[in-house]
Amino acid sequence: MMALEGPVLNAVVSRMAEQKANLAAYSTAVSLAMIIESPIIMILSATVALVKGRASYYALRRYMIMLMVLVTVIMLIVLIPPVFDVITLRILSVPQEIASLLYKGLLCLVLWSPSIGYRRFYQGLMIKKGKTRLVAIGTIFRMMTMAVSAYLFYSYSGYDGVVVGSLALNLGVVFEAVATRFMARDVVRDYENDTTPDEAPSVSRINTFYIPLALTSIMGMAVNPMLIFFMGLFPFTIESLAVFQVIDSFVFQFRSPGFSYQETVLALLGAGNKHYEAIKRFGLLIMGMTVSLLAIVAFSPLLTYVYSKYPYGLSGELTSFAITPTQILVLLPALSVLYSLQRGVLINSHRTKQVTLSTLFEVASIAVSLGLIWGIAPGLTGATAAAIAMIAGRIIANVYLWIESRKSLNED
Repeated sequence: MMALEGPVLNAVVSRMAEQKANLAAYSTAVSLAMIIESPIIMILSATVALVKGRASYYALRRYMIMLMVLVTVIMLIVLIPPVFDVITLRILSVPQEIASLLYKGLLCLVLWSPSIGYRRFYQGLMIKKGKTRLVAIGTIFRMMTMAVSAYLFYSYSGYDGVVVGSLALNLGVVFEAVATRFMARDVVRDYENDTTPDEAPSVSRINTFYIPLALTSIMGMAVNPMLIFFMGLFPFTIESLAVFQVIDSFVFQFRSPGFSYQETVLALLGAGNKHYEAIKRFGLLIMGMTVSLLAIVAFSPLLTYVYSKYPYGLSGELTSFAITPTQILVLLPALSVLYSLQRGVLINSHRTKQVTLSTLFEVASIAVSLGLIWGIAPGLTGATAAAIAMIAGRIIANVYLWIESRKSLNED
């Protein structure tokens, strides 16, 4: 259901005036907002792993609030005009005509990052208590809010497409955060009234566990701004920026089972990773299904229909830019499932530093790959170069994670 938000909002933005410029600005705004939220996004995994009772619940909640303040301050600093100009115009080399629209989009996403952290903390508590159905219900509320608000803004506001997409995205997450807290009230009450002996982890101990995960997230989210920078070096920069978020949202629909699979791995592996084989078999099933479905669409006329007609409604020019990168990314869903399994094993064994290193290898591999592609084939479009680099980076990360996760499994 989370994967549907990309197609829904991109479809709305693409049907508004100045399709290319607004899609490019919206794509870049979401990418920058994601790196700003990255320090807080792993709070769900930390909650599942560290909350044991009343004392640890309060300790993690205080930590979550601290992170909420941090990401909000970072966003406000980025929105200071001189800082914004340095980041977008000088560092990322975003075209001037896109930067003005981009600022509006980021302004609409101020509450996005803290709302995600707040929501993921309480989702972690519900997952810990086995109430995963409530997590899905919260996502339904999010999707309904986004869809309705996007339609209303599209029909009656007269706002730019980037503003419509960003406002709808922000409102959906804020509403989901409120709904999640309401649905978690019984779980929260259980923790608040829990009399089981429980030691509150110190901030130092939480940092030891969490900082490697946060660095992992920060580096992972840094990939999108890095891709934006490199796409500026290749021909057809605006076209590549316009289709990049569309491609990513489409492929993410097939990657999304792997995205949630990591939390399943963490919740069900058990002490000593004793349920690894059963969880691995389930992962192999997801890998086969997601890659097969994506390949059927990517290598058939269905892909042209998806991009040019429903749901995205791209122009013929932008559709042609999106086809090849999508086909290159066809193995990404399977690699993502494997990635979640391997990371889950390491996190369950409290080897979070290795998780951080895997992301470092992936980001570095993507950067090196893009540099090599630029040197060897500078005539490629930025979107195609980005897709090749993303696959190369994920394969390198999977190889490293395979080595490290085998060590954890053998030790257990």
